[in-house]
Amino acid sequence: MTTHSQAHALPQPPTPARLGILLSGRGSNFLAIAQAIADGRIPAASIAIVLANVEDAPGLDAARRLGLPTACFVSRGRTRAQHDADVIACLRQHQVDLVCLAGYMRLLSPAFIAAFPQRILNIHPSLLPAFPGLDAQTQAFDYGCTLAGCTVHFVDEHLDHGVIILQRAVPVLPTDDAHTLAQRILEQEHQAYPEAIARVLSGHYQITGRRYLPIP
Repeated sequence: MTTHSQAHALPQPPTPARLGILLSGRGSNFLAIAQAIADGRIPAASIAIVLANVEDAPGLDAARRLGLPTACFVSRGRTRAQHDADVIACLRQHQVDLVCLAGYMRLLSPAFIAAFPQRILNIHPSLLPAFPGLDAQTQAFDYGCTLAGCTVHFVDEHLDHGVIILQRAVPVLPTDDAHTLAQRILEQEHQAYPEAIARVLSGHYQITGRRYLPIP
């Protein structure tokens, strides 16, 4: 079997690159991304739109306080295709180059994936492929793992499945419970997600099979 290497650099967008943030809750990873942009750790990037599927998501209020554009398309009671069509149209209207899921509690439709190929990122609080889905930190703790962590990956049609960009390991301490473990994983998420976004926006990588390979 032949394995092909393909470069998946983003098309060169107008500077700065425009990020679309999707969230469902408090948006702590969104705020970490916004701070990283302000600090220059994600060079030449801006947040074009913060979008939620829950009307009272605290992350929307946080975005408004930062003066960022926001939108909300309530997903409850609608089909995934209907909802995603509205979200896709909004992201396109705001000329988004890279979509970043930051606690967005919905599976994306194939049409959504096709609309932004290799341009959707997600962060998950486990060392994938271990413990996909909800409550990953509790899953790891209950399983008796001695090592947990987080993963930033490209999004494909499957749950927590796309090509891994980077991972951060977090040891499970004897004094941990599921809550303290989750808190320490979250601290690493706030560092890992901005780093992964900067890597992807640089375009200095290729994907071979399922492996993300940096290009010097």
